[in-house]
Amino acid sequence: MSLPSPPALVDSHCHLDFMNFDSDRLVVMDSARQVGVSLLVNPAVDVESSRKIISLAHTIPEVFAAVGVHPNGAVNWDEQALPNLEELAKQPKVVAIGEIGLDYYRDYTPRPLQIRVLEQQLELAARLGLPVILHNREASQDMIAILHAWHTGLSARVLPLADRPGVLHSFTGDASTAKRAGEMNFFIGITGPVTYPNANDLRRIVSQLPLEQLLIETDAPFLAPQPRRGNRNEPANVRFVAEKIAELHQTSYAEIAKITSTNARLLFQIGEKSLA
Repeated sequence: MSLPSPPALVDSHCHLDFMNFDSDRLVVMDSARQVGVSLLVNPAVDVESSRKIISLAHTIPEVFAAVGVHPNGAVNWDEQALPNLEELAKQPKVVAIGEIGLDYYRDYTPRPLQIRVLEQQLELAARLGLPVILHNREASQDMIAILHAWHTGLSARVLPLADRPGVLHSFTGDASTAKRAGEMNFFIGITGPVTYPNANDLRRIVSQLPLEQLLIETDAPFLAPQPRRGNRNEPANVRFVAEKIAELHQTSYAEIAKITSTNARLLFQIGEKSLA
């Protein structure tokens, strides 16, 4: 008698295209399937990686792509970047604009340029009706202000995107930031740090957020959860994030898998038939 299949999971943010997986990418993908990962969203960090990820998505059925320029790479932004991204974003299996945002921790790119690049990509998302995957590191005040202005514009134009504008990826902000993001219909992406022993503030926030607002992510190869800490992270480890959220919300693992998978499919507009 065969064992029942594990609950379906979605890793809503991983970098399977990174060189860390060059030697065993298909093995890693098979390991993810075995624990129930049925869908992956792979964001880009620049125009070149956007092209690579689209190709990867056509190779592996479970992989979907996001195209965009990360704030740490925005220093290389030029006049061809936006039209190139717009062309790429129209390709099959592209479901979002990302990974875009602000990074005031690394500060590789001057802040005014980071803001300009973010705003241009937000407007691209509005034109194309695609949600955004947002990187925010030590920039919550500016990020929320920019998102508020953008979301207000979406609502004023009565664009459907206002109801599902995107996700704050790998959330590490405070409760106020999470609340304001929720008021604008943004999802909150939760990664491995929620499992770390010293992450009490993050766990408290996650325990108070409605499940309908949460996505689960690995951000692989980074941020391995506590049971795998110190090792390369990979999509199969998203199950540990689901387990911790189930514990915090005092519900079952299967329920967390079901709700977060539904949330991801809703945000990225990926139906069951999209994997065919």
